[in-house]
Amino acid sequence: MQTGRPSLTALGAARLRAAHQVLDNASILVDPLALRILGDDIEISLDHARAHTSGPRLRWFIAARSRIAEDALNTAVEAGTAQLVVLGAGLETLAYRTTVAHRLRIFEVDHPAMQASKRQMLATAAIAVPDSLAYVAADFERDRLSEKLEAAGFDAGKRSFFSWLGVVPYLTEPAIFSTLGYIAQLRGGAEVVFDYVNPLASIAPAGRAAHQALTERVAAMGERIQSYFDTALLGEKMRAAGFRQTRDIGPAELANLFFPDAERSAPARGGHIMHASTLSGKAAPVEHRRQ
Repeated sequence: MQTGRPSLTALGAARLRAAHQVLDNASILVDPLALRILGDDIEISLDHARAHTSGPRLRWFIAARSRIAEDALNTAVEAGTAQLVVLGAGLETLAYRTTVAHRLRIFEVDHPAMQASKRQMLATAAIAVPDSLAYVAADFERDRLSEKLEAAGFDAGKRSFFSWLGVVPYLTEPAIFSTLGYIAQLRGGAEVVFDYVNPLASIAPAGRAAHQALTERVAAMGERIQSYFDTALLGEKMRAAGFRQTRDIGPAELANLFFPDAERSAPARGGHIMHASTLSGKAAPVEHRRQ
């Protein structure tokens, strides 16, 4: 994002989450605050979704990544997780609607300009902020996440869950692995869910044009995609960093889990979702509860 102004890609993602509630009847993600936080923006959101160069697939992907993170958080809390950190929170509403908020200390990390805009939108929409939530202003490229979080009251000795959605592709590799390295070494144990994209050369030809259009669109907003990862190499690097479990959910599996029947046989294209943990035990499978 450009310094001093809210993220336009965060707004775009929020519009697609809101449109999903209407155009798809919340078939993947039920988010009763997605419309409220945008206020009178709903018609703009619907127009944005209908005209999007990626068609409905990006909208479904954004809903799916939030759904996977939310389900993983609920499972983690039942297993003893005490802290939720939403990295690059944007206009994500998880902290304000999760049914386990009363069992968590919550931290939202983002640029100050984005946080200021979000807090104004929350106030206008009369969306309550949990007493347990702390806003942490930080820049992933310049700041030490450990210092920012711990100054806000984060306890490195408690089991934690990190949701990092719609952010990793826009960061440099050093910033990404600095953050992952910090999470992996937390003595209380931690899980993280984030999304990423494969190198363009590895994307099936049918999906390259759509991906190229998306990269050009976000670059025009001043939020250029900077990082791509080969899935196998990313898994190796994460295990080397200290993650004991990694589960990658790629385009084909996402389509099978969440997309309409007619889209499941379409050429695999789109982002990946990574769920990694420093804790022992078998990773829980991703299941789509039919809405």
